[in-house]
Amino acid sequence: MTEIPRGTLQKQTFYEQVGGEETFRRLVHRFYQGVAEDPLLRPMYPEEDLGPAEERFTLFLMQYWGGPRTYSELRGHPRLRMRHVPFRVDRAAHDAWLGHMRVAVDELELSPEHERELWKYFVLAAGSLVNTEG
Repeated sequence: MTEIPRGTLQKQTFYEQVGGEETFRRLVHRFYQGVAEDPLLRPMYPEEDLGPAEERFTLFLMQYWGGPRTYSELRGHPRLRMRHVPFRVDRAAHDAWLGHMRVAVDELELSPEHERELWKYFVLAAGSLVNTEG
């Protein structure tokens, strides 16, 4: 174990700052509640139960924001665009996805700074996955 010298400032990760695993589990669970009822998005999840997709997304976000690296240990490199290629992701799907994520983010009641940083990421990520016109 490495000893941290007295007076050294330790920088917390975003993951730690917003409440760690519990926060990301709440976020993703709420998001998938919306997806489960969405006629456009639900067919993109071939598994009967959304639980495995929810777990994968939770682990991915936790790792991305500075938490445990469990996602990579289990699934390798995220390769988000490649993993989404089999699905038709158009502007309508993009907007529906962001709509459900907006509800989930708002319900976390994060600080304005954390909310902005998280939302900026989701907007960029959703935009990068659009793979078809429509």
